[in-house]
Amino acid sequence: MSKLVEIKNLHVEATTDSGRRIEIIKGVNIDIAKGEIVALIGESGSGKTTIALTLMGHTRPGCRISDGSLLVDGKDMAKLSERERAAVRGTEVAYVPQSAAAAFNPSQTIMDQVIEVTRIHDLMTQDKARERAIELFKALSLPSPETIGSRYPHQVSGGQLQRLAAAMALIGGPKLVIFDEPTTALDVTTQIDVLRAFKSVMKAGAIAGVYVSHDLAVVAQIADRIVVLKGGQVQEEGTTQTILSEPKHPYTQELLAAFEPKETQFASQPLEKQRPLLDIENVIAGYGPIQPNGLPFVQAVRSVSLSVEKGRNLGIIGESGCGKSTLARTIAGILPANAGNIVFDGKELDHSARGRTRDQLRTMQIVFQYADTALNPAKPIDDILGRPLSFYHGLRGKARSARVEELLDMVQLPKALRYRHPSELSGGQKQRINFARALAANPKLIICDEITSALDTVVAAAIIELLKELQRELDLSYIFISHDLSVVEAICDEIVVMYRGEKVEHLTREDVKTPSHPYSKLLFSSVPKLDPTWLDKLVLEPELLRKYGGA
Repeated sequence: MSKLVEIKNLHVEATTDSGRRIEIIKGVNIDIAKGEIVALIGESGSGKTTIALTLMGHTRPGCRISDGSLLVDGKDMAKLSERERAAVRGTEVAYVPQSAAAAFNPSQTIMDQVIEVTRIHDLMTQDKARERAIELFKALSLPSPETIGSRYPHQVSGGQLQRLAAAMALIGGPKLVIFDEPTTALDVTTQIDVLRAFKSVMKAGAIAGVYVSHDLAVVAQIADRIVVLKGGQVQEEGTTQTILSEPKHPYTQELLAAFEPKETQFASQPLEKQRPLLDIENVIAGYGPIQPNGLPFVQAVRSVSLSVEKGRNLGIIGESGCGKSTLARTIAGILPANAGNIVFDGKELDHSARGRTRDQLRTMQIVFQYADTALNPAKPIDDILGRPLSFYHGLRGKARSARVEELLDMVQLPKALRYRHPSELSGGQKQRINFARALAANPKLIICDEITSALDTVVAAAIIELLKELQRELDLSYIFISHDLSVVEAICDEIVVMYRGEKVEHLTREDVKTPSHPYSKLLFSSVPKLDPTWLDKLVLEPELLRKYGGA
């Protein structure tokens, strides 16, 4: 097969605020044949997105291509003028972003935005562009392909918007499409539809692709070849089957090992009958005006009951919109329940956090999904961890300082980080600080709301191992909310499955392999496997997809 892309000896430099230059891509060589999809995998900071963007002649602010060549169909993107690059972008090389929602203008119709590139480059008439867009909508298995273009971005689902972003990239007839983690934020059933659509369209058009991801199971379904990156260098490359079945480099082996977190050592311990640490009964919560019956206009949580035993973990799973995060906020009192009872450590809690005692607030903590938004960017880590120590325990001065160092040690971070701000930390470090802040209260229960969803596989596995270790040391209990079933299975003793605000099934560790509710079956069967043939062989019952499918 002839080469479409030739990356030769690529070097990219970043300039720090002090003016120092740091090499972040160090002599990378990658070839991509026409019609071939190559995945770039590695942890955060490995350089995979940086390399992908250079194929459009683009680098992030403060970075520059310092050496090497980037041939795309014979054109060196590193040496073209900006005007020449602009002519190539959208026509020969196109880009599908991680967040389709951020890529669309909320004030314009979908059709106007999808066909915009044809107007910019004067590729075809408007009527022809609309016809081509509808053809792509059909090829990408979008519902109502003839009329979906007249909607606005907020009027379609996340999975549909991600496929529409692909249509926007494909309408200019590119030879190469860059996919930048396009399914990271999608639920498992939605992800299947999106992957199938991407794969089908790319194959039908013999279009080459660069697929950036840290999810090996997703990569296994779409890529012909895998390039493993770490620290801006290629560690290993080969066919997808070879990399997954016979990894040679220790780092590739580490990535594969991290894909399936080890099961908890304590999950199978026999449970002694005792009063639950947390017991909620028929809880209803939601949003909007309160109706005459005392319930909210939108019931996001509908009569949910569950319990958590001391020293054990409960997982709550389900797709976006099922009510799992709303339930977490309701238990914590952030969103007051409209009905039902919440009993914690033997005492009934006020529905609102405002009505709970300081000790009740202290013993139940919540760790949010995005550490970036949960941590105050203006405060150093010392202040972030010190505040709960002062609030809950009255610690000051040397005692507070010593406890901050203990907390950093507990989450396996160096003490020197206490003087840094959140922006100076990696994603994994920020999530550890997020967790350390919860530990500062000396809680009995920690609610973890999708705390690994934004992290790459290796970092997420390390966070899970940390949580297990702290549980053994501190006798903690966790509620673990996630749509990543492998993570929940790795740490939880029992699992609650939610669908449209209701608890549809309660599974023990033994039940996980054989769920009985149809939605649970669909959810568990939709988790990608480390098998390149998995997606092609997957057959989901049409009736289940009609009733519960999420794309």
